[in-house]
Amino acid sequence: MESIEKDIKENTSNQSLSSYEMGRDDVNVICTYGKISVWFGRQTPEVVVGRILISISRIDKSAVHEVEIVCPFEKITEYESHGYVLVSYAKCEGGYRATFHIPFYNKKALFFFAEHIVKKLQHRDVNIDIYWSGDDSDITRLTEHLKEIDDWKVKNINYKDNNKENQEK
Repeated sequence: MESIEKDIKENTSNQSLSSYEMGRDDVNVICTYGKISVWFGRQTPEVVVGRILISISRIDKSAVHEVEIVCPFEKITEYESHGYVLVSYAKCEGGYRATFHIPFYNKKALFFFAEHIVKKLQHRDVNIDIYWSGDDSDITRLTEHLKEIDDWKVKNINYKDNNKENQEK
């Protein structure tokens, strides 16, 4: 792990990251500019789900996950009471299709979201996308937070090919 972190620090001064993949057997996190994709395997412990979400919120309070839920109209206000931000809703078969943003600055929303993920993990793997404004230094800081999770490791680092970009211009 230390050699990879050293590699990041040496290379990020003259090369930008394209993607940064880390995790363990039951979790995979891929960071890019604009998005963090997380795969939670069914065996992921609750504490790991929580630590990942909290770590992301510490690095970028403006991070957000978008979720679409079909529910009765009355349930929309229940989701809002848990900190979800209603973006849009429309009547559909089975109730209302509501789109919410889950803001990472809101601990109540994050806790409710973590509970939702844990419930889903009882039946299947869970994939989520989190939109953020992270850059190389944020990815490095996130890695520092997450490496405290048991068996956490860096899996893959891809750098932008600056020579290729220059040739295309």
